[in-house]
Amino acid sequence: MAIEFTLNGKAVSVDVDPDTPLLWVIRDHLKLKGTKFGCGVGMCGACTVHVDGRAQRSCVLPVEMAAGMSVTSIEGLDPEGGHPVQREWIEKAVPQCGYCQAGMIMAVSALLAENPQPTDEDIDMSLTNICRCGTYPRIRAAIHAAAEAMTAEAGQ
Repeated sequence: MAIEFTLNGKAVSVDVDPDTPLLWVIRDHLKLKGTKFGCGVGMCGACTVHVDGRAQRSCVLPVEMAAGMSVTSIEGLDPEGGHPVQREWIEKAVPQCGYCQAGMIMAVSALLAENPQPTDEDIDMSLTNICRCGTYPRIRAAIHAAAEAMTAEAGQ
């Protein structure tokens, strides 16, 4: 049974078991390797993608749940790295090992789309991705800087 959805702005069709996690469809069938496998139970957030603009843990989301929807992986956020979150991630030197970064960036960009000026409490309540390197102070700084950049860009 073919399942159709949009991935990073392009229509895709995959013939897989409908229960296959979206993560494995993106990585193994569609060959985009930016979305990472972390825990496999939806806890760590390394696999975070956007489904119709909302952050979703793709390791526990059956691909059939994405049918007819728009999915954005890290490769589709801004392929040139120009999204304010991507720019501030580099500016604030957030990555260390980098494993969580794609999922973290996707979660943060969804947060800022919903809440363009989050407080530290908002960040703590909504950002549940895990960074094993513990770069949380730099993550928080990058979130606030990206929020300012997005506000400034929207005002132009």
